Amino acid sequence: MTSLTLISIILGSSLALLTLPGTIELVLLTLGGLLPSRRLPKTNATLAPRHIAVVIPAHNEETDIARCVTSLLACDQPTGQFSVYVVADNCTDSTAACARAAGAEVFERHDAEQRGKGYALDYAFHKLLKQPIDAVLIIDADTVVEANFICACEQVFADGADAVQCRYTVNNPHASKRTRLMHVALLAFNVLRPRGRERWGFSVGISGNGFGLKQSVLQSVPYCARSVVEDLEYHLALVRADKRVRFVDATTVRADMPTEQQGTDSQRARWEGGRLRMMREHIPGLMRAVFTGQKRLLEPLLELLLLPLAWHVLLLLITLLIPFGLTQSYALFALALVIGHVLAALWVGGGTFKDLVALISVPFYIVWKLTRLPRLLKTAHKQATWVRTERESSPISPKRKK
Repeated sequence: MTSLTLISIILGSSLALLTLPGTIELVLLTLGGLLPSRRLPKTNATLAPRHIAVVIPAHNEETDIARCVTSLLACDQPTGQFSVYVVADNCTDSTAACARAAGAEVFERHDAEQRGKGYALDYAFHKLLKQPIDAVLIIDADTVVEANFICACEQVFADGADAVQCRYTVNNPHASKRTRLMHVALLAFNVLRPRGRERWGFSVGISGNGFGLKQSVLQSVPYCARSVVEDLEYHLALVRADKRVRFVDATTVRADMPTEQQGTDSQRARWEGGRLRMMREHIPGLMRAVFTGQKRLLEPLLELLLLPLAWHVLLLLITLLIPFGLTQSYALFALALVIGHVLAALWVGGGTFKDLVALISVPFYIVWKLTRLPRLLKTAHKQATWVRTERESSPISPKRKK
């Protein structure tokens, strides 16, 4: 065996092992996501929330906040009652006034040191837990919801759920190539994958938008997440506390995504940099917990080990180029799986031909991601503050047909 062959074996095997947990996760979630959803039993009226509070954390969102509140107040009436609350957090514009004019109750928060969505949510939850609230739903300020949003979440709570997460997709996929690609990505991340987790009985995760928590859960697992990916951080706390998030596949929330490169750069750096930080901080502890018998943490561990899909594909392409037959075969299978995963996401998420055509630009997107690596790594090593992503508002999308 030559030294070159040995190097190829070592490099190929190392990359294969690095991507293997993510490949296993994609197999599980793609198959589970394609299977028919489990039918919900009839609503148990005794478990249905009597009063749901919808909380909208907002930082300088005067442009979009009225549209968001209006969308919520136009929802179908649930069995109980619901109220809409806006947390105007460190705002320097008229977010609070616009929210009140649209019909929401407003909490104004000013704290120059503790800034971020996690702090805003914690502030609202502390206030609401003093009131007769049975559950909270959280919506981003740039979001519109389907008319059945509150009723669909209420039904899953009535089925005994500790927490819920509904479909979360893009409201303006038509705006640019970037938003179209983001739409495809969210169909995979926020539709197919939670469907798969729900099918196998896992906790489906929290996407940061369109999720909900019972009051008892907030009391037993306080919302202490403070990172820029506070949704991922809090979900790990829930799973460690043996709580399960259920998927609400019957309704969707849609948010506007940035159309310009600067906004996309900022948003992706915060999201993926924050995720890398969570990987560094939580993977060792999750691995120890799994090895000591806490099997419920295995899927969250696999989810963390799955790199963002563009980086996963890049590592697989490098593995394919290394002349070692065994790992090359693995790389071919794993790349085919990624393609199947994306196509499955379009299928179950109601993707269109335009979404399919947008995949042509994926190679250019991967190259762009490479150029952003230094900024991503820098973001992963610091606590990011709440910075509003620049975007253009879109009108409310039509209802998704079931």
